[in-house]
Amino acid sequence: MATQTAGVAEELLDEPHVEGRRVSVLQLRDRVEEVGDTPQAVAEDYDLDVAAVYQALAYYHTHREELEAVRERRERETAALRREVAANRPDGVTPP
Repeated sequence: MATQTAGVAEELLDEPHVEGRRVSVLQLRDRVEEVGDTPQAVAEDYDLDVAAVYQALAYYHTHREELEAVRERRERETAALRREVAANRPDGVTPP
């Protein structure tokens, strides 16, 4: 059973998230619109009120360009980190 109804806050980890929680708007959006989970199932998984999931979805669609820029920045930073790790990996060592 969900225990929290919350709005969207923008002051954690440089991307919008559910107020008072660490779950981001992008995480919720991806679970519903990419994975295909229902808002109700996502709300249960994160112990949120379903309204918080819908608020996050509305926020995403209102700020789509901004959030996709956040996603692209995160992907660039992750790729750069992977390149750096690979460049500094000793010969003969491969990731699992």
